[in-house]
Amino acid sequence: MKPGRDISRLIDIMAALRTPGTGCPWDLEQDFSTIAPYTLEEAYEVTEAIRLDDMENLREELGDLLLQVVYHARMAEEGRHFDFADVVEAITQKMIRRHPHVFGDDKARSAGMAKGMWDKIKAEEKADRKARREALGLPLKKKAYLDDVPAAFPALVEADKLQRKASKVGFDWGDPVPVLAKIREEANELEAELTGDAPDRDRIEDELGDTLFSLANLARHLNIDPEAALRRTNGKFRQRFAAIEDHADQSGTTLEAMTLAEMEAAWQAAKRK
Repeated sequence: MKPGRDISRLIDIMAALRTPGTGCPWDLEQDFSTIAPYTLEEAYEVTEAIRLDDMENLREELGDLLLQVVYHARMAEEGRHFDFADVVEAITQKMIRRHPHVFGDDKARSAGMAKGMWDKIKAEEKADRKARREALGLPLKKKAYLDDVPAAFPALVEADKLQRKASKVGFDWGDPVPVLAKIREEANELEAELTGDAPDRDRIEDELGDTLFSLANLARHLNIDPEAALRRTNGKFRQRFAAIEDHADQSGTTLEAMTLAEMEAAWQAAKRK
């Protein structure tokens, strides 16, 4: 089978990989739950290529991410749920429906995107999904207000999105100062658990989680992406730790042989640079 620029070639390749008897044993063993972690991983690698402004790598990573969509669609087709064409049709319908100011009639285009229209369209989509499930005889689960925030998000992203949605109905601090006080309060409670007579791991984890949640809240109030802020610090840590490693090489020693005091001195030197 030859490569090609048409999406149908990729669909054919995935079908061949999933064909019993002649396909790939590993691919045949997979299901939605085993492939899902790879889907998340590929999405992160796309983000990393963008961060590094590496267009050649971005081209490759976007292909890997597209493969994940084709993979899930193929498994769904095998289960007679939907196929790749249904996925394409659904997203094209959604994009057209959500942009009446671009794809609507002359009146809609001239009016532009009216305030509140996005929420109105999403509410209509929600009602359509409910009606579709009822028509198929599928169970209807009453959704809580925060259920639209996927629990599969990285925890820091989930915290930010939960807080943003809760703030829409007024459950929020008025400004960053009370949030900063809350962080101090949570840090004090964490210290109390750590220094108590009988430290309890579960309670320590609870207090640490509360502290992290409050830090995410502060980032939101400061209009700073907590993931980006932490990623920036991670980058600094990588650079400064690499300086410790360079110092060890230049001194004819190893990281394992260095004392903490020597590492700290190299760290501070890198920080001053």
